[in-house]
Amino acid sequence: MNARRLCISLCLLLCLSTQAAERQELVISVGDWPPYLSADFKHNGVIAHLISDLFADEGYRVRFQFLPWPRAYAATAAGRFAASAVWMHKNEREADFLYSAPILDEQFVFFHLKSFPFNWRSLYDLTGLTLGGGLGYSYGAKFDAFLDTGKVRMERVPSDMQNFEKLLKNRVALYPQEINVGYAALHNHFTPADIAKITHHPKPLLNNFSYLLFPRQLEGSQALRERFNRRLQQYRDSGRYQQYFRDLQLGKYQQAAGQNTAPEADSVAP
Repeated sequence: MNARRLCISLCLLLCLSTQAAERQELVISVGDWPPYLSADFKHNGVIAHLISDLFADEGYRVRFQFLPWPRAYAATAAGRFAASAVWMHKNEREADFLYSAPILDEQFVFFHLKSFPFNWRSLYDLTGLTLGGGLGYSYGAKFDAFLDTGKVRMERVPSDMQNFEKLLKNRVALYPQEINVGYAALHNHFTPADIAKITHHPKPLLNNFSYLLFPRQLEGSQALRERFNRRLQQYRDSGRYQQYFRDLQLGKYQQAAGQNTAPEADSVAP
């Protein structure tokens, strides 16, 4: 009897292993954007975890390739990856890609020192201030147009860490960044004493969506996008989607101690 049970168990394990081996692998290009995407975070970050689970339920296994953002875009547009995550919408990108349904709801805010009594209602309240910013980074069409007026000055540097260092040294008055990305950078690179000096204004600068991009170069992109979108909607309807972001707020994706690494020079998601 025991031998029979053992035989059945071995057959089941073999069957499961065969099914796993038969799953098609999707290689997805991504940039470093903690806590959403990071090789140092659990599950490669909350967005990577969400994408992996969505595709797993569709019968795929996912492998993420971390690249500088420009390389991720170009290589995926050329059809060398099944998709790329995650990107804001720009009309010119539609020539190269099919957009998924929105996968990430972002909120950009102004970070500032608690010692700086900052308040704003319109962009003109920022007149005369010096802001930190990311290289090649767009903060939405309205704010980009305001920057072009010259009423504020933005000093752009490669990383969040450098921008927060400048903020702490009073070299810039404000730093606009996505709220979870900003606080992840603070907690990963600064002391509790420095973090305690910084806050953010509650009024959002920008509410934005980001997407998974599927290259038009690949014949199967349309069908893959449709499957992804259907499963994403199921996750939203069931409440499973929201659970990933509750887990993010609870710190369940934080990197292990001792794995604190500086971001790449072009680690800002466009």
